[in-house]
Amino acid sequence: MELRERLGRKRMTSPPGKKMFFDKVWDVHRIIDLGDGFDLLHVDRHVMHEITSTDGIEFLDNTGRTLRNADLNFATPDHVVSTAPNRKSDSIPQFTHMITSMRDNSKKHGFTLFDLGDERQGIVHVIAPEQGIALPGATLVCGDSHTCTVGGVGALSWGIGTSEVKHVMATQTIVQRRPKTLRISFDNSLSKNISSKDMILYLIGRLGAASGDGYAVEYAGPAVKSLDVEARLTLCNLSIELGAKIGQVAPDDTTYEYLNDRPFSPKGGLFDQAVRHWRTLPSDEGAAADKEVSIDASAIQPQVTWGTSPEHVVGINETIPDPKSADSDVKKRAWEAALKYMDLEPGKPISKTPIDIVFIGSCTNSRLSDIHAAADVAEGKKVAKGVRGLVVPGSGLVKKAAEFDGSAEILRNAGFEWREPGCSMCVAMNDDVVASGKRTVSTSNRNFEGRQGDGARTHLASPATAAASAIAGFICDPRQLKS
Repeated sequence: MELRERLGRKRMTSPPGKKMFFDKVWDVHRIIDLGDGFDLLHVDRHVMHEITSTDGIEFLDNTGRTLRNADLNFATPDHVVSTAPNRKSDSIPQFTHMITSMRDNSKKHGFTLFDLGDERQGIVHVIAPEQGIALPGATLVCGDSHTCTVGGVGALSWGIGTSEVKHVMATQTIVQRRPKTLRISFDNSLSKNISSKDMILYLIGRLGAASGDGYAVEYAGPAVKSLDVEARLTLCNLSIELGAKIGQVAPDDTTYEYLNDRPFSPKGGLFDQAVRHWRTLPSDEGAAADKEVSIDASAIQPQVTWGTSPEHVVGINETIPDPKSADSDVKKRAWEAALKYMDLEPGKPISKTPIDIVFIGSCTNSRLSDIHAAADVAEGKKVAKGVRGLVVPGSGLVKKAAEFDGSAEILRNAGFEWREPGCSMCVAMNDDVVASGKRTVSTSNRNFEGRQGDGARTHLASPATAAASAIAGFICDPRQLKS
């Protein structure tokens, strides 16, 4: 009740000259106020995958336009590529044209392409911060709703639709309605072995999947401050599952250290100059958001979803909720439908639920720290008989690093498949699909009906929980397996 009361609290008036982090970045990118809450904004970076880029380039070609700023546009194939070892452009024949078209268009229009076979290729939201394309205070858009991910480095980033992709390609600008601000503070410290994936799932479960609608979210507080950048990227990734297009963590020394010497980051004196500017971006002391929420981070335990929305989530030692306890008829019917689809019974513990597949990957949890978390649980153990385990690194550089430091070998020795970079089993758009009726523990971000395949049953969790479940053969608390 306290959370919902605070969420509904009206905005306090900020002292004169005091601004939120979001407001500072938005205001400096505004070209013109279009009225009725809409602004024309400059776009600093546009990143593309093979699906949305195709229509945008066709629009340019068919209307005689050119790409407005080729050097500010970056692309990689990720959604419909195979992640099987030794994969090629034609490994999934029905999508070959998308990959070859992106390749041809890169040569024709001059944008940077991280192609198959390039160790920099990977999931677009993984490579953007990894390459230093996403930067603090920069606007970044992509035709994908999880573009909010790179708010973890302090970028102002959000997903856009096909018509907006065309507009950005032609003008390097975008028309947007200014959202309100929502600051979510994770107070106190996280318990040992609790991840940022657990934090964001817990938050969505408490507030609901529509609670961020119309807001740009800033994640703050000591528990967020203590996270490394990769964990912050995971936190921001599920902002859209909270209902918000934008999620951000204000930049700090942790951010600057991460971005230093990235390929597309400023270099030398320019980096020092950039850092001086970035230090001015965090919310001013006394600045007020439109709404405020406080979360006790110390209360969070490993989280796992039980239903067909990210808000259908419980602690791993809790029971599956009974629809009779729902606070509305609408929610009661939704819970009943979710339980039927997931083939689960209310009142039973979520742990010990038998599983068929474990997927560790996606733009949510496929970075090196995620691979390390899974390997830490799996070391010296074996995937349970009858369970298929996949680990799909988020980029070629993540794959290379994990192979160099031995974590890939640990996972392979445990019985996990070690794949090539791509979106893989996050979404049923490639050859990594969950069969109907099969149950998966997935580190991805969506557990909607059919998300991983027609009739697939998805439980969202952290890499540690996913790895522990693969070894146990059922949904398992990773703290029980860690040595």
